[in-house]
Amino acid sequence: MTASLALGPTPDVPLSRVNPVAQLTAIVVVTLVLLTSLDVVTPAVVVAVELCLFPAAGLTHPRSVWLRTWPLLVGATSVGLVNLWLGESGALAALGLALRVVGLALPGVFLVASTDPVRLADALTVHWRFPARFAVGALAALRLVPLLVVEFESVRLARRTRGVQAGRNPVARVRLLAGIGFTLLVGAVRRASRLATAMDARGFDSGVVRTNARGSVLRARDGWFVLAAVLVCVVAVTASVLAGTWDPVFVGG
Repeated sequence: MTASLALGPTPDVPLSRVNPVAQLTAIVVVTLVLLTSLDVVTPAVVVAVELCLFPAAGLTHPRSVWLRTWPLLVGATSVGLVNLWLGESGALAALGLALRVVGLALPGVFLVASTDPVRLADALTVHWRFPARFAVGALAALRLVPLLVVEFESVRLARRTRGVQAGRNPVARVRLLAGIGFTLLVGAVRRASRLATAMDARGFDSGVVRTNARGSVLRARDGWFVLAAVLVCVVAVTASVLAGTWDPVFVGG
């Protein structure tokens, strides 16, 4: 449970000093590039650079890295294997799709790991003029992520106490994880309903314009961060073009 609670943001790390809006802008840039390119070189370059950001996000311990990245690793591996077995494009195309999943998901991991949800909500309302209800909803969602992981551990341990274990059977393990996931889904829906009712009771849907007490400031380093993301994407596409593998979606390759 202690390890699960550590899934909250890590204070005072290099990425935590970057404004959340700048991080989100960089994520949008990377997402657009990865979604419009079907080759293997572009996501490989992007993922290689993203791997260098783990220390900047405060993710240096192998256990903390595993706890935050195992779902995307499982998803990327599944995508790659399915396309390898059922697709007709070969192993490189399957590898490219798996790397694309990792490249799209890692920036979100870094954002959650390094950003205080309160700063994120403030930045969304100040710089992007998001409605207060949406920003506070995003704040509540990020606050509940560690709780979701704690509940996963609790449900898993409770089932083990009752003798419900998968042992070394991979099929039984998948079924057990699916059951735990359904339990968490039901609990999350119920908690979301109660939270939405509580927010409405406190006037978040009153239509009254809300002020921001803490504020949010964009600094030069935020601009440099976005520029660095753009340069990484330019280098990735350039490397793909020079390698002769670039396959943009809008060309129909």
